[in-house]
Amino acid sequence: MFQNGAMDRKENSILPGQRLRARGAGSNETGRFEGSRRVAFDDGWDIAEEQRLVRTETRIEQARSAITYNTSPDLPFDRSINPYRGCEHGCIYCFARPSHAYLNLSPGLDFETRLVARPGISRVLERELRSKSYRVATIAIGTNTDPYQPIEAEYGVMREVLQMLLEFQHPVAITTKGTLIERDIDLLVPLAKAGLTRVGVSITTLDARLARRMEPRAAAPKRRLEVIRRLSDAGVPVRVMVSPLIPGLSDHELEPIMEAAAGAGAVAASFISLRLPREVSPLFQDWLAAHYPDRAAKVMARVRELHGGKDYDAEWGKRFRGEGIWAELMARRFHVALARLGLHKSQPPLRTDLFRVPLAEGNQLGFDL
Repeated sequence: MFQNGAMDRKENSILPGQRLRARGAGSNETGRFEGSRRVAFDDGWDIAEEQRLVRTETRIEQARSAITYNTSPDLPFDRSINPYRGCEHGCIYCFARPSHAYLNLSPGLDFETRLVARPGISRVLERELRSKSYRVATIAIGTNTDPYQPIEAEYGVMREVLQMLLEFQHPVAITTKGTLIERDIDLLVPLAKAGLTRVGVSITTLDARLARRMEPRAAAPKRRLEVIRRLSDAGVPVRVMVSPLIPGLSDHELEPIMEAAAGAGAVAASFISLRLPREVSPLFQDWLAAHYPDRAAKVMARVRELHGGKDYDAEWGKRFRGEGIWAELMARRFHVALARLGLHKSQPPLRTDLFRVPLAEGNQLGFDL
């Protein structure tokens, strides 16, 4: 049922008859740009609703551009590629959830069940890389939604992008928590040998139960450690990304995660504190109340300490780590662990001097007479 106007977010829950399995969000608040809102209510008919499992739906988008540029001083890259919109991993804390509102979809359940795949984006990328005005710099992939989420097995968008980048000898930095990256080791190895790639593997907790609740369709923590091991053994440099670190819930695991990753072959590490922009804050608070009611108040109090009394502060230079005594303590712990484990905070820049524009299909080499 649809209704115009404002409403309390608690009223806009899952529709009658919908059944969730392995999903992060427990609600589906209407996107902030939509002109109407969906409201579940009792229509007075005493008829039992048929239970329907909420399944993942994917639609296809014909990409008009492949590379997205940014000017953020907080980011170590100025360009990225997004093979997918939305993410089936369903991580309740995902800072990218609000981006789904631009599709007139909910940052809640829609974000993890109504996905957009962009097959053919590699041809758009090829056109952009061939442009005479293009200037090479590292492309980041996985900075918004995971390129190796489950639907990659069907659509293979990430693999086609990697193949194109390898053809151009273009540097690429990848972030993922998906095991499908192992499928592409045959592409990652030649890129790594040329100094053209590195991978960041996100591990938020070693507690399988917490991970199952918080990241319901992502690989288990032990499986992600195995991904680090397999990539490292193949010669692909891996950074463990302890992200997000949730105060009062997972922050005590900072050192154990770094130790486990170092043991699996990671050569670098980083961390980012929990970020709750826009719709993510109410979604995360609802999740906390449902799964950890005894800790909810403590967790949110600590989050607000990090962000000047607010759920989130988007100010550059503060949004990733926060500020204050808890932020300083976490940074100290991190640097002590870095030194003890022989990990690095930064890695050498990827090479840009190998970039080349290959002959277009159908072209032939010329001959000097």
